[in-house]
Order: sequence, then structure tokens, then C-alpha cells
Amino acid sequence: MRLERFSLDLATPLATAHGTIDAREGFLVFVEIEGTRGVGEATPLPGWTESLETCQDALDRARRTVETDGWDAALATLTDADAPAARHGLVLALCDARSRAAGVPLYRYLDGGHTERVPANATVGDGGVEATVDEAIEAVGQGFSTLKIKVGAREVAEDVDRIDAVRNAVGNDVALRADANGAWRREEARTALDGFAGLDVAFVEQSLAADDLAGHAALRGGSVGIALDEALAEHSVGTVLDANAADVLVVKPMVLGGPDRARGAALRAREAALDAVITTTIDGALARAGAVHVVASLADPPACGLATADRLAEDLVSDPAPITAGEAHVPQEPGNVSDPPTPGER
Repeated sequence: MRLERFSLDLATPLATAHGTIDAREGFLVFVEIEGTRGVGEATPLPGWTESLETCQDALDRARRTVETDGWDAALATLTDADAPAARHGLVLALCDARSRAAGVPLYRYLDGGHTERVPANATVGDGGVEATVDEAIEAVGQGFSTLKIKVGAREVAEDVDRIDAVRNAVGNDVALRADANGAWRREEARTALDGFAGLDVAFVEQSLAADDLAGHAALRGGSVGIALDEALAEHSVGTVLDANAADVLVVKPMVLGGPDRARGAALRAREAALDAVITTTIDGALARAGAVHVVASLADPPACGLATADRLAEDLVSDPAPITAGEAHVPQEPGNVSDPPTPGER
């Protein structure tokens, strides 16, 4: 097991509740199993996962354990630690090596099915009415049939007006979602849902703070679904399901600790009659491809948050799962990507 640190500049700095992000930093995780190499990506995001330093410490601990006790023991050190990005990196590397050795793309290793493309949604920013409409029209022109619109940065009435304007501009055949990133209080969220009800908004992500499962549960039952995103960084899937707090789970493999856990969460949501939307945390190409494989391993997936490559000014490799006409191309070569980085290449 070998680690190499990387840094990828963003095309545009990203403002978050934890500060402005100019680059995505992480680690390439190289493994070799019976002569077959695999590569994973651990790209922590503060506020969602462990810190970069904690991620490195966890991976270093796993690397030492491999040398003495093997892969299962190394993985166990990450399973027991609060280091989901580190676990993601190792699990993706192991899955890459094993699917490569089996001669099948990763999604077939996870499931055995066959597909070449999966649906993706476009994300529309939180600008004013005119800017929002322009961005939505551009996305539809690129072939996206599902739009996620950022809300919560302004008054609720303004957000209702923005989505109303988008609905009028794109027509009724385009699915609309909204993402509040936990910005609202309960009264604001109820007002927003009432305003969105006549606009055929499928669901709103994270209407309330991540710790308010009871508040989210109380918002359910209307025509606009309730999706949880940030809450899954604080609560287990089981806790969310037991609280009846969501109609949709937004599942991030890097946050949950790997493609195996992400797929498991999606399947568990489906068993509970909920939808699951797989998305990324503005990851590098290896993790994005891994997320695409997770989506491809699920039957009839909804549009997922996979169209984030343009957020990066540079990447680990050429985009292995490009988006065209609103769909992500699923890599068909054995493993996760056809041309992974080699040690010392970056």
C-alpha cells in the first residue's frame, strides 16, 4: 500500500460554512493484490468528513497494518475510525484491483448488471431570477432533464419566485429539485414547501439543520419530498430511517466511507420505499468514476449529482465518465477507470 498526496485547484473558489475552498486536497491510495494494482482516492472535505491530517493519519495506520496483518485488518482500522474519506480511498483501491483482476468494470463487480450510461442532474446556483433562469435554460440546452436549484441564500418568497420563473422557462417536462443546505428554520421551510407545491418540485434537500431529524419528519407528507444530505454526515442511515425523517437520501460515497457503503445505503433506502440519489463532494476523477459505478450498479437510478468535473481546474486523469446529453458515460473497461495514475506520476 502506497500513498501520494495531491492538490487540485478549483475552477472557481467555493464558499462553504467552513470557509472558502480554493483546491481539493487528498491522497491517491495504491494497492497491489496478487499482482494486480488498484488505485483509490481519499479526498476529505472539512465539515463532511475528517480533516486532511486525520485522513493521512488513518491511512498511515492502515498501511502499517497491511504490512503485519493483511488487508482485512487494515480495512478494520478504518472501519473503526471516524475517517470516512480514508476508508473510501482504501475500499475504492481494493475494489479497483479486484474488479480489474476479474476482468469486469467496477459496477459489474458490485452488481453484475450491464449499462453504459446513467442519468445526471445539473446544479443551478443561487443567483437572482434572471441569472437562475439563464443557467437553467443553458443546462436544459446541454441535455439535462433534471435541475437542482440552490435556495436558502435569500428570502423564501424570492426563492419561490426564482423556481416559478425557471418552471415557466423550461416547461413541465424538466424535473426540478431544490437544495437549501440547511438554511431554513422550520417556519421558513414550511412556507417554502407550500410555495413550491404548485411548481412540481420533486424534493428539497436539507431544508433544516442536519441535527433536526424531528423537524424534517414533520415536514413530510406533502407533494414536495424531503431529502436529507448533510444529515447523513451526522446520523447513520438507520437513525434517519427510524426517525421517518426523509423521502429521499442523498448518498455521498466519500462521506459514507466508500462505494460499498454508498451502495448499501441506497439499497437500504429502497427497501424502506425511499429514493436514493448518489452524488459527490467535488471529488477528483477517480472518486467521481467510483460514484458513477455505484449508480450504474443500481436498477433504474434517478438522476444523480455526477456533473461536477467542471468545478475543477485540473484533475487526476482525463475525465473517465464524461457527461453528455444529461447522462454520465459508465467506464466499460475492467476496474474503476481505464487509465489510472501510476505511482510517482503526479
